[in-house]
Amino acid sequence: MSYRSAIPTLEGVEARWVATPRLATRVLFSGPEDGEPVLFLHGNLSSATWWEETLVALPRRFRGIAPDLRGFGEADPEAVVDATRGMGDFAEDAIALLNHLRIERAHLVGNSLGGVIVYHLLARYPDRWWTATLVGPGSPYGFGGTKDERGTPWFPDYAGSGGGLFSPKLIGRIAARDRSTEHRFSPRNALRDLVYKRPFVPPREEAMLDALFQVHLGEKALPGDVVRSPNWPYFAPGRWGATNALSPKYLLRPEELWRAEPKVPVLWVRGADDVAISDRAASDPVTFGEMGLIPGWPGPEVCPHQPMLKQTRYALERYQEAGGRYWEVVIPDCGHVAFIERPREFHAVFHAHLRGEL
Repeated sequence: MSYRSAIPTLEGVEARWVATPRLATRVLFSGPEDGEPVLFLHGNLSSATWWEETLVALPRRFRGIAPDLRGFGEADPEAVVDATRGMGDFAEDAIALLNHLRIERAHLVGNSLGGVIVYHLLARYPDRWWTATLVGPGSPYGFGGTKDERGTPWFPDYAGSGGGLFSPKLIGRIAARDRSTEHRFSPRNALRDLVYKRPFVPPREEAMLDALFQVHLGEKALPGDVVRSPNWPYFAPGRWGATNALSPKYLLRPEELWRAEPKVPVLWVRGADDVAISDRAASDPVTFGEMGLIPGWPGPEVCPHQPMLKQTRYALERYQEAGGRYWEVVIPDCGHVAFIERPREFHAVFHAHLRGEL
C-alpha cells in the first residue's frame, strides 16, 4: 500500500509500507511494475532516500526497489540487529522482501554497509541475482581492527572494531538533530568531511540529513553496545547494532563468497578521493591514534591502518580466480557516494553493467 513518507520523495519514486514476516519498513519503488528488479541497499547513517536520484535515472526496462534497512529510516524500531550474525539479519530481510514481492531474481546494489550485505547475499543466496554492484563498499573483512589484505586481526578479541568506533559527540549531535556547521562533530560536517568530497554539496542535502536523523539510536541500534578491552583502542565489538555487525569477528569469511555457485558478474565502483573507505580511512581508529586523540597507540607494527581497498581487491581477485568476473571502476574527484556526487559517470557504467554490456 502507498502511504505518506516522513521525507517527501522525488517525482517518479513511490513510497510504500511493506510488512514481511521479518520486517515492516518503508520501501521506495521506481519504474514499471514488470521491469527487471534492481534491489538497492543503503549505507550506515542513511536510508533509502539516498538512492532516489539513482532510482529515477534507471532505464525504463528496470524496476527500482530500495528499502529502509533494519535500524534505519522508517523501519520498525523494535527490529534490532543481532551483530553476532554479521550481515545475517540484513540479508534475510532482503530475501524476505523479494519473496514477499514474488521476485525470484534481481540485480543487487549496495553502498558502504550495503556493500558488505551484498557479499553475504552473494555467498548465501547466489542463485537470486543477475548482477551485483558495489559502490564504495565496506571491506569484506569488516571495519576496524585488521592489518593486512587477508583480514588478520590485530588482537584475538577484535579490539578496534564495533560500536566503540562511533564518536559520542557525533551521536549526541545526531540525537539533537543539529543542522549547523559550527560544531566540528555536527552531522552536516561529518557528511561533508567523510562522505562526499568538499566543496560538493548535494542538491538534496536537507533530505539526506533528514534520513540521517532517522537512524535508530541506542545500545541495540547506533552505536550499539561496547565491550571494554585491555587492547588498544580499548574497546571490542558488542552484540547489537549495525556497527558491531560490521566487526570482522562476526562477518562471513570471504572464502564463502569464493565457493558460492553460481557466480554473478560484480561491478566495483569507488571514488578516487573516498576517505570513508580507503587504505588510510579517516575514521580508522589508527588515524586518531596517530593524532594522539586515542592515547596509547602501539604503532604501525602492532596496529597499522586497515587496508580496506587492498582487502576488497584481494577478495574479488580470489572470486575471479574461482570463476567469477569483476570490474573495478575509479571515478576521479569523487568521495564515498559516486551515485550522488558523480551521477553521470556512475550511471554510464552502472547501466551498462545492468544491461550486460561491460
